[in-house]
Amino acid sequence: MFSKPKQTPETAPTPMRNRDAAGGHGTTFSIIGADVRVKGDIEASVDLHIDGQVEGDVHSAALVQGAGSLITGGVVAQSAKLGGRVEGSIDAVDLVIEAGAEIQGDVTYTNLTVANGSKVEGAFRHKSSAGEKPASNVEPITPAKDIGALRA
Repeated sequence: MFSKPKQTPETAPTPMRNRDAAGGHGTTFSIIGADVRVKGDIEASVDLHIDGQVEGDVHSAALVQGAGSLITGGVVAQSAKLGGRVEGSIDAVDLVIEAGAEIQGDVTYTNLTVANGSKVEGAFRHKSSAGEKPASNVEPITPAKDIGALRA
């Protein structure tokens, strides 16, 4: 009468985990939905997907930013794929700026891909020394006075 219904593959809950190629331990990821607004800094040791609005600095292992999202603050990530608007500096080893993305701030990178249709206002700086790590403190953007808008 009160027995638990048997779960089928279609009804079983699926954990939000990514498996590596060898099928080993997965890594979790976090999502900030389009209807979510966060005020304050975010620090994630896992992958992070942002579709909403963040007012504060974002530090993440890997960041994916959705097309309609807004980050007002600095971004520090090992890898970042940006598709929305960022009003702040960016420090990433592997950086992809997608078509339609709008960046207002300085960009520091090791590997960079910029799609046609993206807009960047700020300076690009390559991490020239091999041992350089992302900055631990990202300050709010201060537009460079002597650098015009860079259009990619």
